[in-house]
Amino acid sequence: MLKKHSMKVSLGCVISCLMFAFSCTKVNQPLSKKNMDNQENLHNPHYSRTDKNIVHLPNTVWKRILKPELYHIAREAGTEMPFTGKYNEFDEKGDYYCASCGNHLFKSTAKFASSCGWPSFFEADKNGVKYRKDISHGMDRIEVLCKRCDAHLGHVFNDGPPPTGVRFCMNSISLDFEPEK
Repeated sequence: MLKKHSMKVSLGCVISCLMFAFSCTKVNQPLSKKNMDNQENLHNPHYSRTDKNIVHLPNTVWKRILKPELYHIAREAGTEMPFTGKYNEFDEKGDYYCASCGNHLFKSTAKFASSCGWPSFFEADKNGVKYRKDISHGMDRIEVLCKRCDAHLGHVFNDGPPPTGVRFCMNSISLDFEPEK
C-alpha cells in the first residue's frame, strides 16, 4: 500500500514538474508586436492615451471592465510570478502605458535588464506615476501607482543603475506597450 502511495506522489511530482517546465518554455517564446496590444481595452470606456483627467471609479466598475488577472494586480495590489511577464525580457523601442487607463508611464529608453524577474526601469514619467508607502507582507517598500487611475503597478527600490539609482520593478500585466513609429 505504501509503495502505491509513493508511486502516486512521485507521478504527481513528475507531472507537476513537466507542466511547470512547459509553461516556462512557452513564456520565453518570441512575442510579436501584435501580441503586445492589450485587447481588453476595447471594452474599457475609460482607457485613453490622450485624456489626462483623473479616473475615479469604484472597484465594482473596475471588476466589470478589466480582465480578472489585471484586476487582481491593478486593484488588489497583487504581484505576477517572476520571469513570467510578457515585458520581462522585452527590449523594443517605444512607450509603456497603464493597462487599466492608458496613462503614459515609461519610455523604453529607461528600461534595463535587472534580472529580478519583472520589467525594470530607472526612470518614470513624473506625470504618470505616484507613490505610496507599502508595509504589506512584513516589508517596508514604496508602491508605484498610476497617477490617473490609482492602479497598482509595482514597487520602486534604491538599487538601480545610474543616472537615477532607482529601479522601478513593474508587473507586466499592468503595462501596455506602443512601439516607436
